[in-house]
Amino acid sequence: MNYTHLSDEALLFLIARAQPQALQELYERYNRLVFSLALGLVGDRALAEEITLDVFTKVWDRGETYRADRAKVKSWLTTIARNQAIDMLRRRRIRLDGHSLGWEQLASLPGDSHLQPEDETERSLRRERVRAAVRQLPPDQQKTLALAYFSGYSHRQIAEALDQPLGTVKTRLRLALQKLRQILHDEGLE
Repeated sequence: MNYTHLSDEALLFLIARAQPQALQELYERYNRLVFSLALGLVGDRALAEEITLDVFTKVWDRGETYRADRAKVKSWLTTIARNQAIDMLRRRRIRLDGHSLGWEQLASLPGDSHLQPEDETERSLRRERVRAAVRQLPPDQQKTLALAYFSGYSHRQIAEALDQPLGTVKTRLRLALQKLRQILHDEGLE
């Protein structure tokens, strides 16, 4: 049977019926996504590899729990990966801010190589202005914003990671976005 032409949902159906080739195909499709997400959350390649293996082990063990009416397979896998990463961080007592992507590290992210030099320069200046605006926010808002937009955490996951009430997290994000909007508007960037 050729598994490459099957949908993600069909693969999970077969995984739930103990078809290892289906798991192999799902792994081929999504292992890089899961690894990248895990690496972004924990900041350590070895831990990210371990999390990736844990995710696909869970898929093998619990493939029958997947519900297509609740989420796409890709979303289901990323949710499992996020939860595994958070659990790993808790178990190893690693502080999130020590391994998350920071605002200053954004400068080192590669740009689009297809842009003209003038466009790349403009984009670089715009990124620096946004980083400068973010630096004007209180540290708690900066951390919450980074977890939401650069680590991909949900509001509930941020609340758990920071040990804060969900309402506090939502308020911090709302206030941070309002302040950023105002700062960028005042600088003519909005």
